[in-house]
Amino acid sequence: MMRRLILIRHAKSDWDDPLLTDHQRVLARRGRDAAPKIGAWLAAQGVRPDEVLCSDATRTQDTWALIAPFLGDVAPTLIPALYHAGPDTILSQLRRATGQAVAIIGHNPGLGEFAGLMVQTRPAHDGFERFPTAAALVAELPVEDWSEAGYAMARPVAFTVPRDL
Repeated sequence: MMRRLILIRHAKSDWDDPLLTDHQRVLARRGRDAAPKIGAWLAAQGVRPDEVLCSDATRTQDTWALIAPFLGDVAPTLIPALYHAGPDTILSQLRRATGQAVAIIGHNPGLGEFAGLMVQTRPAHDGFERFPTAAALVAELPVEDWSEAGYAMARPVAFTVPRDL
């Protein structure tokens, strides 16, 4: 059995309001433009998550809100532990998932590191190493249950960044 993993880094955020904490930062105009493009791209790939694990930061929630209309508008599960999480924390959260196709919306550097650790081979895209804002990876894992997921198990199916769209 194959399960599908979709990793999405939050879209470009705004640093202009000094009264907001890092956790409260909203999306910049560039991010608000990029997120729907990623949603449309994922839909064109036939990607429809049935479970969404999302950092509880404002910018990750806003990113999902702009992507969701293209993918069936699945309500995200907000997980405080995904805020600036490292790869092991992200893997731990993934292992608790129950959906067939799971999307994780998070932050760098942890999400990009996690993506690199999960794939058997890295996508032939110069943006994969940086995993820039709003980057999206679609991968498949040969597991019956997410509790079996581990590093170097995923086969990359598709990867893109907003600049490509």
